[in-house]
Amino acid sequence: MINFIDIALIITSIALVVSVILQNKGIGLGGLTGMDTGGVVTARRGIEKILFWITIGLSVLFFILVLAAVFVGGNPTA
Repeated sequence: MINFIDIALIITSIALVVSVILQNKGIGLGGLTGMDTGGVVTARRGIEKILFWITIGLSVLFFILVLAAVFVGGNPTA
């Protein structure tokens, strides 16, 4: 059981990292240098909205899997 949780954690963490990186497409060189880009807030539409909700779902799944790994894993010192 713990092997399944470990594999699911690895797959979920990779997918979570990819989804976060894909959301950073709007950051430019100005964001890296610390300059203010005007603070324009835009609404998420289309694929951006879907990617946003996928990222939230993956983070919740990752949190649940970590809790399951802790509870199933038991006490390693015993």
